[in-house]
Amino acid sequence: METLARDLLDWYDRHARVMPWRVGPSDRQRGLRPDPYRVWLSEVMLQQTTVAAVRDYFHRFTTRWPTVEDLAAAEDGAVMGEWAGLGYYARARNLLKCARVVARDHDGVFPDTREDLLALPGIGPYTAAAISAIAFDRPEPVMDGNVERVMARLFEIHTPLPAAKPELAAYAAMLTPQERPGDYAQAVMDLGATICTPKSPACGICPLRPPCAARAAGTAAELPKKTPKKPKPTRRGIVYLAQREDGAWLLERRPDRGLLGGMLGWPGSDWDEAPVEAPPIAADWATLPAEVRHTFTHFHLILSVRHAVVPLGQAPHSGHFVPQSAFRPSDLPTVMRKAFDLLRGA
Repeated sequence: METLARDLLDWYDRHARVMPWRVGPSDRQRGLRPDPYRVWLSEVMLQQTTVAAVRDYFHRFTTRWPTVEDLAAAEDGAVMGEWAGLGYYARARNLLKCARVVARDHDGVFPDTREDLLALPGIGPYTAAAISAIAFDRPEPVMDGNVERVMARLFEIHTPLPAAKPELAAYAAMLTPQERPGDYAQAVMDLGATICTPKSPACGICPLRPPCAARAAGTAAELPKKTPKKPKPTRRGIVYLAQREDGAWLLERRPDRGLLGGMLGWPGSDWDEAPVEAPPIAADWATLPAEVRHTFTHFHLILSVRHAVVPLGQAPHSGHFVPQSAFRPSDLPTVMRKAFDLLRGA
């Protein structure tokens, strides 16, 4: 097992991906150490999202809020606005909660053990292990989809996910070395992302080719197996885009809890099988001929879009008017921005 870890680290030293939040192997050998804040921020952003999608967000966040204390002092709306488009908005709410706890209770210093990291808001087992390993070089196995795939193929595990997770985690823990565990954790993830890919794995150039049981058995391409997912249901809803005669837009801040919690958006109906009209202000509403379609983790959504221009002085039943000079479509979550884009293109 030590030989396997050493071979993988040798490969990582030559082929490590360059990322804005990563301290590469050559820099680490020169004594540079990762900033736990940047490691934490990148890991939260990368959940359910690709590296390519995260790069620009990470740059904007770290430029605007270069330290955890800066982020802790930020306004909620500003952070939610910068997060718009990354999805899974509970992560952004927990990001702020965690930053404020670290700044207030830990003097701006992240804890360095998995157990203490787990006590922070929004940090689960994966993120705690990743920060502990990458930022503090502790021998914690980091289990993301890439690592699960590598373990399933290396040991030819045919038990379908998610039932296979404990077995795969046990193998990952067994392989994690005491020396350079942070680099090793990133090496396994890089291997899964670039060589041991979901489709057409490049077994011929894999540094773990000799000991790989699935490669020898010819089963690599079919692993890991997964339990079939149930089809996603489809919900429907209505959104109301009201613009005042002076150009102001009628928006509302969604409740902190629930989907899109804390985000600005258009007033609208509930999302269910048969939404009920719920206009936020009396107006002559026109329905756009096209609909918004968006997919969340657990369901598909179809939104009917209503539009109206309302006079000055008319008060809404819900929401508040935002002057056109202060309105930024980029502050809206993706599904709400789709509705705005649909209106703009109508």
